[in-house]
Amino acid sequence: MRVLDVSTILAGPLAAALLGEFGAEVIKVEHPATGDPARHYPPLEDGESAAWTMVGRGKRSVTIDLHHAEAAGLVGRLAAAVDVVVTNFRPATLRRFRIDFDDLRAYRPDLVMVQVSAFGRTGPYADRPGFARVAEAFAGLTHRTGSPDGPPIFAGYPVADGVTGIYAAFAAMLALRQRDRTGQAQLADIPLYEPLLRMMEDFIVEYGVTGENRERQGNRNPHISPNDLYRTRDGRWLALPASTEQMWRRLVKVMDADDLAVHDTMTARLDHRTEIEARVAAFVAAHDLDPLMALLTEAGVAAGPVNTAADICADPHIRARGSIVEVPDARTGRPRLMQAPAGRFSGFDPAPGTPAPRAGRTHRRRPPRPRRPHRLRDPSPAPPRSGLTDLTLTPPERTVPARAGLA
Repeated sequence: MRVLDVSTILAGPLAAALLGEFGAEVIKVEHPATGDPARHYPPLEDGESAAWTMVGRGKRSVTIDLHHAEAAGLVGRLAAAVDVVVTNFRPATLRRFRIDFDDLRAYRPDLVMVQVSAFGRTGPYADRPGFARVAEAFAGLTHRTGSPDGPPIFAGYPVADGVTGIYAAFAAMLALRQRDRTGQAQLADIPLYEPLLRMMEDFIVEYGVTGENRERQGNRNPHISPNDLYRTRDGRWLALPASTEQMWRRLVKVMDADDLAVHDTMTARLDHRTEIEARVAAFVAAHDLDPLMALLTEAGVAAGPVNTAADICADPHIRARGSIVEVPDARTGRPRLMQAPAGRFSGFDPAPGTPAPRAGRTHRRRPPRPRRPHRLRDPSPAPPRSGLTDLTLTPPERTVPARAGLA
């Protein structure tokens, strides 16, 4: 499978990168003068963002100035040679560049396009600009994040980019499946705010029942107690949510707090939240983190430390799982620490792919060959395809090597 990544910064590029980690060949279109804006976010090393090693990994790079009169034709020829186009330009911008869904279908009649935008292709806000933080505020996530007596605050990471990037990759697979079933082109229209709104399953249904807005509650889960971050004797922080009756009973036992067992329903514990949270906080504060984690783990209580990046890189479980990998820098060859693809699979191995490219360094002047319109095929396995060589884009078979997991 081949993916053309005509997007910038995070959500769209993440969707393309996730497909790449499971075997897709990803060709990224960048501006010839500056490349992707994500190349320039501090901290910089040798003039390029440290994060670019992660954001751009596993991709080939071509440079096209989308404002140029001939750019639409170049993008169209690339689209003819791929299975999926991922973009995150506004609908009006795609039309202005002449690379919207209908434009590119002229080059590949069974094209799959995944368009990520702030507000989607329809509705009165369709052409408004927006980034992750705008989407988080619009979807209500920012309103409910923070302390009860403080202002709304952003999450520690632009969650909308991450959630929507994952959802867009999922949408690409759904659209490919539908294309394979029908032979027809597919457009997946994914606004940044909608996956967030869908994710918060309690948000709208509670308002529909109570007529009241869910307000900020800090770390306190409105449905669960105890559920907070508690400070240990050695100054670390521990997440401890007693989300089920069984977990509550185990916690009461390990705390040697039989008097708390009388609160034997979640409703009762929410009614006595102040007392319960104070008792749990005092229990945690009497222990150092490591021996407390050993005690809770032995008792079967779900709990975990609040980790820094340094904690994560040193953690034995992270190391054993291979959740952090080293990938060489494309320019210097020096190894860079970064996250591995998530998940382990019985039949194939995802991979972080090649180092992040320098802008346009995999570009060749030879035009790509278009792929033939999709026809439904015999589902028996086809031989593995040959790799992409310098973006000549010769039409491969639709399957990928067994390690990749995508067909």
